[in-house]
Amino acid sequence: MDTKHYKFFIQVGLNLMRYRKEQGLTQEQLANMSGYSRNQIQRVETANSAPSLALLLDIAEALNVPLEKLLEIR
Repeated sequence: MDTKHYKFFIQVGLNLMRYRKEQGLTQEQLANMSGYSRNQIQRVETANSAPSLALLLDIAEALNVPLEKLLEIR
């Protein structure tokens, strides 16, 4: 894990979780919609894994939210 950007990865994970929960989706459902494993979704949400751009693009598409919303710093 890239410790230099850890706070950013935490925020991305929180954003992902927020939009997932707003849509009433479980990690398993989002995993099926995006083509990734539930474990990978969980690791990104908890900042235990640095997400690839491809993963973020696929998740944004599955959630029907702009990529910028997942990257937003609050």
